[in-house]
Amino acid sequence: MTTASGSRDLPTILNRNAEKGVLRFITCGSVDDGKSTLIGRLLYESTNLFDDQLDALAGESRRYGTQGEALDFALVVDGLEAEREQGITIDVAYRFFATEKRRFIVADTPGHEQYTRNMATGASNADLAVVLVDVRKGIAVQTRRHTRIASMLGIRHLVLAVNKMDLIGYDEARFRSVEAEFSAFAEGLGFLSLQSIPVSGVFGDNITYGSDATPWYSGPALLEYLDTVEPAVETLKGAPFCMPVQYVSRPNPDFRGYCGRLAAGQLRTGSRVKVATSGMTTSIRRVISGFDDVDSAEAGDSITLVLEDDIDVSRGDALVSDDSDAAVSDQFQVRLLWLSRAPMIPARPYILKTGPREVAASVMSLKYVEDVNSGEHIAANTLSMNEFGLATLTTAMPIFFKKYADNRALGSFILIDKSSNETVAAGLFNFSLRRADNIQMQPLEINKNARMILMRQRPRCLWFTGLSGAGKSTIANLLEKRLYAQGNFTYILDGDNIRHGLNRDLGFTEADRAENIRRAAEVAKLMVDAGLIVIVSFISPFRAERDLAREKFSPGDFIEVFIDARLEDCERRDVKGLYAKARSGKLKNFTGIDSPYEAPQSPDVHIDTGLLSPDDAVTAILTALD
Repeated sequence: MTTASGSRDLPTILNRNAEKGVLRFITCGSVDDGKSTLIGRLLYESTNLFDDQLDALAGESRRYGTQGEALDFALVVDGLEAEREQGITIDVAYRFFATEKRRFIVADTPGHEQYTRNMATGASNADLAVVLVDVRKGIAVQTRRHTRIASMLGIRHLVLAVNKMDLIGYDEARFRSVEAEFSAFAEGLGFLSLQSIPVSGVFGDNITYGSDATPWYSGPALLEYLDTVEPAVETLKGAPFCMPVQYVSRPNPDFRGYCGRLAAGQLRTGSRVKVATSGMTTSIRRVISGFDDVDSAEAGDSITLVLEDDIDVSRGDALVSDDSDAAVSDQFQVRLLWLSRAPMIPARPYILKTGPREVAASVMSLKYVEDVNSGEHIAANTLSMNEFGLATLTTAMPIFFKKYADNRALGSFILIDKSSNETVAAGLFNFSLRRADNIQMQPLEINKNARMILMRQRPRCLWFTGLSGAGKSTIANLLEKRLYAQGNFTYILDGDNIRHGLNRDLGFTEADRAENIRRAAEVAKLMVDAGLIVIVSFISPFRAERDLAREKFSPGDFIEVFIDARLEDCERRDVKGLYAKARSGKLKNFTGIDSPYEAPQSPDVHIDTGLLSPDDAVTAILTALD
């Protein structure tokens, strides 16, 4: 096998490269600034393309290329058909190459705003970022956004590659202007080094060697500089031992092993460990690497642990040093990068995934949004796509975590939409909120079961949902009268009534509606705990908020009742004239008109008011209760 520079023995190359250090870096910046072309040129000029790759590149350049008869180096990393047809980068493309001094793993990340999530993925494991700027266009908004993401994700070394210098005749004044503007922007973002280099990805100027076209530039070429950068070394091996459990291995009844990758520290056979969340302790009987027993392991090793004692350890738990002060909490201050087109809704339930751990979580409040250009902190209630923010986040149960500044793997997370499984945000743990440690649940001797026996009824929450005018309040009122006649203790939480008191400060935006339901669910939960049968009559248009309400109750205590009615029937019954106001534009964000209603997919009780009278509907609900 040969490369562009001649014959080489592949095993020899691999053995030599294995002894070198690794620098991971990304190329980023705005769309069409030449990121893919620069990487392709870098691979070509560093003789890291094999003959078959060059032959394939020549054919693809004739079919898709934009450089006439010349090789189009962007095609080296633009591997998707859509990328080649459109001349853009969509997915993250990883490439490996090496020089005499070190190995490199480069991630070519997309510049389009809608693919910002892919750029964040590439940056999450990088030591250095090469930010490309089209010298003709200057610093774009996406350039600033990518630079802030790099800073947020812990990248401490930056290269500003001012590209397409050939198109302006290698003008020094224009280069210096772009360099000064970017340096002023990047100041204060926490970078340890910033090197500005004038380059031409198409012609290779200052990519691997200095260029005669820029005699006024005395700095290093890009590859020369990459060879000298020393990445910030995380002192993970000297930190206390920690291993998130990714898998519990049970190949037979006589073996139970806990598999994972050491996120920090070192361990050996006999080391004392504990489960971070429960505090249960034991010691390590065996350390297995691959199929072999080993005496010890350190940060970065993938291993299987066999414990001396049969304690409760599941996927997502973390094993830590017995004497370490494991950080466990359910309330955090976090930094968020919002990735979804749908805005963030405070109190809406999401799935938080950190390592192998998944837990229900909600963003309770937003402290501020960070302006992508100036870094100014702007007061806001929600985050839109590609916005940064500082927020308070809560989880349904305590989880083990590390500050992102101390450990990237243990200090990062993503938020996932429960309904669509879309990744809506990437986040970093700043610290645990002190109130999470200081406020504990007070145990009470008289509990729900005692009240249930006293009242001789099973307390439940009947959650009525449906369009305005569907008949929720009418049926709820009739149901309470029937239950009262049977000697039951009840209470109705009506949406309109609650907005006159507890929720009178809330409007009808999506965020306020989510908070409206959260408060109602908390009150209903207290009433069920008090032993009552509580009937909640709220439009509650969003599935996510109804799911959040259900999660607050014990299994069987929450019954979702869908009061189903056609929109035209609801408008006909509208004695308050609300639909008419909404149709005329006088009433905004009205469910069913200019705000959506997400019907339950599998309600516990489905009442079709087109088929059942209110009395028949009550009978059907009571039958379901029995």
